[in-house]
Amino acid sequence: MKLRSSASSNTNDNKFVNIATSGADPPSLTLCSTGCKLSYPPITNLSIVSKLLERLVAQQLTTYLTNNGVLPDLQSTYRAHHLTETAVLKVIGDILLALDSSNLALLSLLDLSAAFDTVDHDMKLRRLQTSYGLDGVVIK
Repeated sequence: MKLRSSASSNTNDNKFVNIATSGADPPSLTLCSTGCKLSYPPITNLSIVSKLLERLVAQQLTTYLTNNGVLPDLQSTYRAHHLTETAVLKVIGDILLALDSSNLALLSLLDLSAAFDTVDHDMKLRRLQTSYGLDGVVIK
């Protein structure tokens, strides 16, 4: 995109400045002979496109897994009407039932979020093929 300064009265003094960038911070732009400057934020749509694509894929995958009965009943992640609070209430209810029945109750909490970064990519793809029936273009 080209921007033409209209601050100068002489049409020969007008400067054309390219303000389209590829996500990098643009330099301060001089737009007129008097030295007035404007600063523009980076022009990029990559983050928006990435988020939209992620949501579309998640929605399609969740629909596929739900329709084929692949998701466990108690899984609360990525499911409508399955909140974290509901999962916590279920755990607390199970602990209270065990204690009321004079049984031992033990709760162990592990943070496994970083563990998935260490799993081999080919193993993840094989698991998607064998356990969830995803194949072809979907996992390529």
